[in-house]
Amino acid sequence: MDQNIAGAIETNLIINGNWQPPESGGRYDVRNPARPDEIVGHAARATAADVDAAIKAAHEAHPAWAGLSYQERADYLRAVAKNLVADEPELKARIRLFTREHGKILKESGIEMTRLGDRFELVASYADRLAHDDELPAPPLETIITREPFGVALLIVPWNWPLSILGAKLPQALMAGNTVVIKIANESPLAPALAIQKMAEVLPKGVINLITGKSSEIGDAMLTHPLVRRINFTGSISAGRHVMAKASKGLKPVTLELGGNDPAIVLEDADLDDGAFQRMVMGTFMTAGQICMALKRLYVHRSRYGEVVERFTAFAGKAVVGDGLDPEVTMGPVNNRAQFDIVAGMIDEAKARGATVNPVGTVRDQAVFERGHFHRPTIVTDAEPDLLVVREEQFGPVLPIMPFDSDAEAVALANDSDYGLCSSVWSADRDRAVGIARQLEAGYTYLNGHGPLAQDSRGPFGGFKNSGIGRNLGYEGIIEFQQYHSISGPPGFLGL
Repeated sequence: MDQNIAGAIETNLIINGNWQPPESGGRYDVRNPARPDEIVGHAARATAADVDAAIKAAHEAHPAWAGLSYQERADYLRAVAKNLVADEPELKARIRLFTREHGKILKESGIEMTRLGDRFELVASYADRLAHDDELPAPPLETIITREPFGVALLIVPWNWPLSILGAKLPQALMAGNTVVIKIANESPLAPALAIQKMAEVLPKGVINLITGKSSEIGDAMLTHPLVRRINFTGSISAGRHVMAKASKGLKPVTLELGGNDPAIVLEDADLDDGAFQRMVMGTFMTAGQICMALKRLYVHRSRYGEVVERFTAFAGKAVVGDGLDPEVTMGPVNNRAQFDIVAGMIDEAKARGATVNPVGTVRDQAVFERGHFHRPTIVTDAEPDLLVVREEQFGPVLPIMPFDSDAEAVALANDSDYGLCSSVWSADRDRAVGIARQLEAGYTYLNGHGPLAQDSRGPFGGFKNSGIGRNLGYEGIIEFQQYHSISGPPGFLGL
């Protein structure tokens, strides 16, 4: 791309391999959440006609892509991984752009941009395993059990970690033999669009297509299009319900990774050295708490409660809050005003109901802080269990810390939620930690850690209850994008 992506830029759609403006020429502004009066760029505002063109391009590209072997598709995935980081100056500019449009600090933007290719490499490594069919010899019949791609897969990703989340589903969909249409969120689409452009450069035309724009204008056109055969959505519960309702009209299978209100249980025997508190604080406040698997409720055995509150507060207090472009800053703003207001409302309710609310950390520049969508890391104690900050996903830098008296009570408190995405257990006893983990209603449980830095990308990821349906990541995430096909013959005919 020949634009200077350090300034305000324009991004396009990707349809049938072409980086092109929307049919209407429409665009919308993307602003810097640290400095909301600063326009970072202008994203393409797709129409229903663009959606139709993108889906048809994916549909036309599907037979040839599905006809490749797993190893051939793996070679393409490795080429994507290489191309994402091939141009170092462009990569650094893309990282900086992402911080400007999103708010997360440069280090986190760098993690997202530079490690995305690792997920393509991991999925490529499954080629040999995927190539083997299951075979059932007679009697009564000889049967081959194989798997086929669905066709066109619609992948919808949110604004908080759009490329990491895309990396949990896109390489899987491609390796499974599907072609894709990607819809990225309105709030931080610029740098992700440029990264997806780098992917499309090395793939056959039509295999990857990109749509940006207002979901209220084009969402239903995507979800109900007759050529879309599989939908994978990450986002809020309310939006997930809408996706499922629309998909049901065409009997389209869906994977939904929705919100989480992830509990952590600290047992009395936990080994809480400085490293443990660093992991705990990082798992809570990374990206200003705007991570679905962030630690959002901290339950501590009463014998350790005072110690944990004091030391967690001290470690959280080391945060430097400000513009993510500042190398001294360790936590940026909340991404958008709507989410800022949700977090503020939770904090205000906790104060009004008598909870102890303790904002900590250093503000790097007070004028910038007052201008942007900033919250300091905030610890809430003496919290009633029905407070919003306990019952709902904060998706911001605020954490309630609450005591418990027994393992059974801890498990009951952790499971007392409509959510069931992730959880963690902190203990020095391996058997005890695993035993409690098995009782938790969550799709993923971390031991002595929490969040993205404690997660194994080889394992399937998804939620229980209102946190979703189906799984991303790992080998299982590939199988989600396939359907079983059984082929039977009389004894002796298939030679099994």
